[in-house]
Amino acid sequence: MKIIIAGAGEVGFHLAKLLSFESQDITLIDTDRESLAYADTHLDIRVVRGDATSIRVLEESNIGDIDLVIAVTSSETTNITVCVLAKQLGAKKTIARISNTEFIERKDEVGFTKFGIDELISPESLAANEIELLLNQSAFNDTYEFEGGALTMIGLSLSRTNAFVDRTIKEVGAMFPKLEYAPIAMQRFGTQYTLIPRGDTKFKEGDQVYFITTKEGLNEIYTILGRERKEIKNVMILGGGNIGYKTAKDLCQHKFRVKLIENTKERALEIADDIPSCLVINGDGRNVDLLIEEDIQEMDAFISVTGNSETNIMSCLVAKSKGVGKAIALVENMDYFQLSHSIGIDTLINKKLLAANNIFRYIRKGEVVAMTKLNNMNAELLEFIVTSTSKVSGKKVKDIDVPRSAIIGGIVRNGEGLIPLGDFVIEINDRVVVCCLPQSINKVEKLFI
Repeated sequence: MKIIIAGAGEVGFHLAKLLSFESQDITLIDTDRESLAYADTHLDIRVVRGDATSIRVLEESNIGDIDLVIAVTSSETTNITVCVLAKQLGAKKTIARISNTEFIERKDEVGFTKFGIDELISPESLAANEIELLLNQSAFNDTYEFEGGALTMIGLSLSRTNAFVDRTIKEVGAMFPKLEYAPIAMQRFGTQYTLIPRGDTKFKEGDQVYFITTKEGLNEIYTILGRERKEIKNVMILGGGNIGYKTAKDLCQHKFRVKLIENTKERALEIADDIPSCLVINGDGRNVDLLIEEDIQEMDAFISVTGNSETNIMSCLVAKSKGVGKAIALVENMDYFQLSHSIGIDTLINKKLLAANNIFRYIRKGEVVAMTKLNNMNAELLEFIVTSTSKVSGKKVKDIDVPRSAIIGGIVRNGEGLIPLGDFVIEINDRVVVCCLPQSINKVEKLFI
């Protein structure tokens, strides 16, 4: 696939890095010489120094032969302009990064596709949505919903008292025959090795395990794993940037009681005016005395989304030490993901990873309608729509040649989530959720083309 990425900032570079690993034909355009030089020496891609809104620069980048243009500069105006020009010059598909979430909320009404923009993404909006979902499923450290919750992916670390520990998947299935769930990925404690579990795979203490389950199965898993579904109402947010503001606004609309700490007085006043139901405190959230003064110990959740990863991690550790049940930190460094569970923070989120997940589904072959990468795991979760030409159409699950490093986790049919067993027959228009390791992605894609 021939792809142009406009913008060599953190999101653009991360995308170029991930896509270059898959041998995609990548051209990275930016005006910053240093950013391009770093990308040129570290990645197997073509770099072009210039303004991506220049018709000449786009033509020199062979825009007429490009399959996908991804505009992720820091300027939303630039990104929109790049996509409009690219589409007029022959690019097949365009994606623009924007910061104004109003555009996403009203994209159908405005009709951005008429201008030449096929998709809009906002890393800040994606991060805010991720935080709200994590608060709703508070017992788990990672979660993702398919088709409005018809199927839910949950991730958790198994404690010694969990009913699954020291039992194989077959044994757990015999113990709970009516449980609607499918284990789809696993990482052994203390390792970086991602495993696609099979019937004889044994659950062990400390394993980070991912499940797909239905709405009904979700409640059962809470009970069986001894997880308490705690209602989160009192939330403290550190940082009033785009993510903090969007999160506070969304949570207040859903009747959460929110306190937001912002150290810039002007910004604190702006947020207080925009979100009257949010208690905004102007102060330094790194000050432990301030946190105690604002009753951090009474909070159900603490969310740190300042622009500094280390501040976010340390403030979350302070929150956990004061007895806060759920702590979520925004981090820029991907390496921190490996530390999250060992240092005691419930969940780390990363804008680059969320944006990349959202964009990757346009690169996958077949009718991919949703995609996510599992936190700190080398695995992808893809949702395919079955078409009349798909090799899986009309076949039983047990007769499908699914690679060993992949697994069919769930199916959504007519809006209902289902966990398929071997004799389940896949039909046209089914939405099939597959978890796979990188080496099996091409084989899985071919099943749904």
